[in-house]
Amino acid sequence: MGATNIPCRNTLGDITETRRKGRLSPSSLIARALGAWRKRYWFLIDILSSYVWMLDRRLLYVVATARRGSFTAAAAEVGVTQSAITKSVADLERQIGYVIFNRTARGVILTEDGQSFVERSVRILDETRELLRGSFTGSDPYAGVLKIGICPASIEWLLVEPLSTLTQRHKSIRLDITGSNFDRTAQELRAGAIDVAVGFEAAFREQPDFRCEALAGPRTSFFVRSGHPILEREEVTLADLARYEMISPSSSRPYDSFMHRIYEDAGIEARTKLHFIDYFPIVARLVSQSDAIALVASDYTETPSFKRRFTRVPFLETRPLSPLAIAIRSRWTPRPAVRAFIKACRERLPAIDAQDETRV
Repeated sequence: MGATNIPCRNTLGDITETRRKGRLSPSSLIARALGAWRKRYWFLIDILSSYVWMLDRRLLYVVATARRGSFTAAAAEVGVTQSAITKSVADLERQIGYVIFNRTARGVILTEDGQSFVERSVRILDETRELLRGSFTGSDPYAGVLKIGICPASIEWLLVEPLSTLTQRHKSIRLDITGSNFDRTAQELRAGAIDVAVGFEAAFREQPDFRCEALAGPRTSFFVRSGHPILEREEVTLADLARYEMISPSSSRPYDSFMHRIYEDAGIEARTKLHFIDYFPIVARLVSQSDAIALVASDYTETPSFKRRFTRVPFLETRPLSPLAIAIRSRWTPRPAVRAFIKACRERLPAIDAQDETRV
């Protein structure tokens, strides 16, 4: 039989001979052999991947629905009709004996049992992809895409230094960063659409299915347009703030509860005064054209571009800081890239006192 009928023999023989001469370590030998096998038998990998798709399509449908929040969006993601995905999920629910999603007019919401099912489905699918794709890509455990969710999106700038450190250390990591509100980010983390989330600790700590590590949050200040009437006050009080409309970067804790309380203490309905906007250019435009009061990172208030149009309200600096948190799924072992990201955040973002933190 010719050598072409046993395509890996020569390759493996050459590798083994190289090892015998002392030029390869055992781990390198294995990596080379697997790489050679993958190159020769790529078609078999594709066949196995297709087979797994057929076996796990309902799991894919469930995860996509949990990630997108509706059957219609999930169908567009996986490339099937909405009726097909709705029927498949309903059939699966009948088979397992409990409801995964509560259906509403605006989409779907995971039930408590559904959250557990989605977490297990994500784990199965991830491990399957790792088996079929990652096992033959070499010895770098950090290679691949790291998906990070940030809430609210306006705090993305805080990750500049940690991400710079991360990518310098592990050049094979590819970043996929999305900013959204807390509810969307939490849903994506549960569904496995992201690997890790960064946001305010006050919001994440209420979620029993997440593990969090708290970090010091950014210093924030109230700011207004130059010439705002509140600047005529010698000492700004909560009652003074309540006289004006305010803009919060998030509708979740900590800022929503803090601002609601300002209005409630003054006997004012917060819904008549409070905006939720997480895009700073819009916030800046509204503040510059009205008497609205908004929040900004204190460091930015020292820049010339800020001072040309705005003034910091000397109030919030005396308030306690709102710590940030890194969150992962509590029943999930973080892969190397996630652990490397957490380490970079620990090093480049200041940590809060050790007695107040929960380690990931």
